[in-house]
Amino acid sequence: MSNELEVALSTNGILQMTMNRPEVHNAFDDHQIARFTAALDEAAINPSVRVIIIASNGKNFSAGGDINYMRRMGGNSYEDNLADGGKLARLMKTLNGISKPTIARVQGAAMGGGVGLVSCCDFAIGTPASKLTLSEVKLGMIPATISPYVVMTIGEKAARRLFMSAQTVQGHEALALGFFSAVVEEDQLDTAVDALAATLLKNAPAAVGLSKQLATMVAAGDINDQLISETVKLIADVRDSDEGREGLSAFLEKRAPSWQQN
Repeated sequence: MSNELEVALSTNGILQMTMNRPEVHNAFDDHQIARFTAALDEAAINPSVRVIIIASNGKNFSAGGDINYMRRMGGNSYEDNLADGGKLARLMKTLNGISKPTIARVQGAAMGGGVGLVSCCDFAIGTPASKLTLSEVKLGMIPATISPYVVMTIGEKAARRLFMSAQTVQGHEALALGFFSAVVEEDQLDTAVDALAATLLKNAPAAVGLSKQLATMVAAGDINDQLISETVKLIADVRDSDEGREGLSAFLEKRAPSWQQN
């Protein structure tokens, strides 16, 4: 793995993926997209990974697409641009759908695809000075591949306004819209991220992943007999699992469950 994406797994199961291109405000190109996707693919199948933190070095979280990369893509054929867009779309889909809980640590600015990363994470903690901008229309572009996750995060009407205006939202406004799950002072950012990760580690790993999938499944469908039947089957499966039996036994025996004893 290139040092432009630093990947470190702690002994308690926290995987930190740190973008390390501060000289370009952590903008990403096709190589960084490939690194990111590969690291997430590995994390998805690694049972030792229980929480994923997406972070970056430098003043800003991510400026989105690297200008030199975009200039190069501008000279490509239509077919090449389809293939390239598919790679970014796969990164966003992989991050959004991974069964591990994800936290974005957002300092400074997030622009374009950087807002996509924030939107794909389950939690995002920023500061009052954090700024998010969907700036694509200023360049004659649109936020196409990240749009499903932005709309999911802030809703259609807010997304329309930000897509068309390219206005910046900052700190507490980003919190109110739903981009951020919390806003803390900059000197408390690491503390807040670590505290959230510690909270997630207290919970049963398989149940956390299933809960994430459950929310996605329920949000995508109508409340009908089929959906209700699927939720009934899920609870029966969980109750019959080793983790479910361990959790209930630990509660009744007033002890810590096995996943808290590492």
